[in-house]
Amino acid sequence: MIFSMVKAALCFFSLLLVPSLTLPAIAAKHKPAAHEPAATPPTAPIVLHVDLTDAPRHILHAHETIPVSAGALTLEYPQWIPGDHRPTGPIDNLTGVFIRANGKDILWRRDEVDMYGIHLTVPESVTSLDVSYDFLAVPGGTGSDEDDATSANMAVLEWNSVVLYPAHIPVADIPITASITVPDGWKSGTALTPAQQSGPTQSSNETSFQTVPVYTLVDSPLITGRYFREIPLAPEITPKHYLDVAGEAPEDVEIKPATLDSFSRLVREASTLYQSHHYETYHFVLSLSDTVRSEGLEHHQSSDNGLPEKGLSDESMAMLDADLLPHEFTHSWNGKYRRPIGLATPDYATPQRGDLLWVYERMTQYWGNVLATRSGLWTPEQFREALALTAANLDQKPGRTWRNLEDTAIAAQILRGNTQNYTNWRRSQDYYPEGELVWLDADTTIRQLTHGQKSLNDFAVKFLAVGGNTPPTVVPYTFDDIVNDLNSVVAYDWRGFLTERLTSHANHAPLGGIEHGGYKLVYQDQPTNFEKAGLGRRDSLDAFYSVGLRVRKDGTISDVKMFSDASKAGFAPQWKIVAINDIGYSDEGFKDALKRAKGSSSEPITFIVSNDNHFRTLKLDYHGGEKYPHLERDNSVPDLLDDILKPLVPPATVPAK
Repeated sequence: MIFSMVKAALCFFSLLLVPSLTLPAIAAKHKPAAHEPAATPPTAPIVLHVDLTDAPRHILHAHETIPVSAGALTLEYPQWIPGDHRPTGPIDNLTGVFIRANGKDILWRRDEVDMYGIHLTVPESVTSLDVSYDFLAVPGGTGSDEDDATSANMAVLEWNSVVLYPAHIPVADIPITASITVPDGWKSGTALTPAQQSGPTQSSNETSFQTVPVYTLVDSPLITGRYFREIPLAPEITPKHYLDVAGEAPEDVEIKPATLDSFSRLVREASTLYQSHHYETYHFVLSLSDTVRSEGLEHHQSSDNGLPEKGLSDESMAMLDADLLPHEFTHSWNGKYRRPIGLATPDYATPQRGDLLWVYERMTQYWGNVLATRSGLWTPEQFREALALTAANLDQKPGRTWRNLEDTAIAAQILRGNTQNYTNWRRSQDYYPEGELVWLDADTTIRQLTHGQKSLNDFAVKFLAVGGNTPPTVVPYTFDDIVNDLNSVVAYDWRGFLTERLTSHANHAPLGGIEHGGYKLVYQDQPTNFEKAGLGRRDSLDAFYSVGLRVRKDGTISDVKMFSDASKAGFAPQWKIVAINDIGYSDEGFKDALKRAKGSSSEPITFIVSNDNHFRTLKLDYHGGEKYPHLERDNSVPDLLDDILKPLVPPATVPAK
């Protein structure tokens, strides 16, 4: 993100009349060990140039001029990338590192413990280093999402992949002046401000940007491409908002007027809900490509969003991903401006603590889903269908009996991106979906306690608009801050409410918000349209809610629910179903077998399965038929859920500037 207020915004919190931890206070906790060299902020900026002309070959060329003083020096490559919640800096794709001074090579040595640090000695009379290196933007790196961000027609540049900086200095105190060179005819979009701005879109091959801190540079992704458009959204609202979109073909960036209208409505709805802005401009960076990675990464003044090439033009794809932009947009308030104290670190070497990710991520997901519906990207029915899937997946996870919700947040760095095998038993990043159920429960509880006079909307203002409109800055929060702000909306035992849900080992998911909202989770013999679309995208069959199996199109089992009928029958992930009732495997054959066995108490369903070409026969004694999750209206309870989804700004209304 861009900090246009430079030094004022760099200090982060001092201008805000709220309890907060200032950046200097954070930095004071991050001191070099006794054997490490002391470091002071540079008096001149690092100069970084990134050459993207080889991006179609998946190679980025970078050169830095780093001001230095004689003596020992450690350079650091970013490791803990904000928003990734784990140490994913793609250092294995950093190659061809050469350090020179006054035309002579300087030897460097990697730290034996910190793989992201390199040590060298700066000779006397040397005042700057010339550092050159390449970044190989190809799949198969450390697991970071930046490692396949280029194609023949576009590139998405997350600056952390191409920057080295002096270690042991807060990254908000290190100035850097960046520039890029792009292929002929490509255009670019970013929240960074060009040094000589002639318009919001730069069309020349080379663009230089105003000097910002390393923190701001890393927080400001750039998209460039052959087919690129920058589209203003909700133009009557200040600060200004833009959609910076690149596609693989000209038609990809010709966005439907109805979709653009919903994006503008998203800006209006968020502005009304949060009643504040913590940025000076906002850019939705969006890549539409089947080659460039799918992505959703938050930043103060922009978000990096990646969808399939037809992700907006195909109705099914657009429905499945409708929550992406609302989610990442909400992060500008919750996650970037208000941030858990354990994630408010001074640099990219300090480990992060994720115990409050159930606030950072899933309150964001809750509001993202609500905003997707209020802005028209989803219908209320699609919201309910997505919520039914969320609730059912959590309600069918026996792993919750040993790993509570809080531990899924604390363990985020080992759960993020893990295998799908037995995920119901190991649990995954459930602070996302289960957190959504918790915040829905909080919303309906506030509405019940106040007889509809207040809601979680009021908490959003109290919590996210604190300090009013600000430039990009960080105001950390603690668990106590959450409890106190909820109590300021309506007095209640919020500490007990949250603690119970965070530490529970109950066998079933917390469905109170759905039930208080006027609905019940039920199972029917046909999937919802939302689930059909998801199964179509994954090209798979979902028998998880019936027998406890998820199966790919070729018969490979992707997951088995522990303690289910399938588990008891002996099924395991990665085994392959060869035949069902002596007929070769197909999705339709599996569903037909479930239908035929429904209500019967006689013969079990017979499967032939392969485990590394070792074949065996399994018998599944199940007679309950197909089961898919739905939300069913409970007319004995007021329909609070639909009230939550009503737009705050009527669709036909354009607010005054």
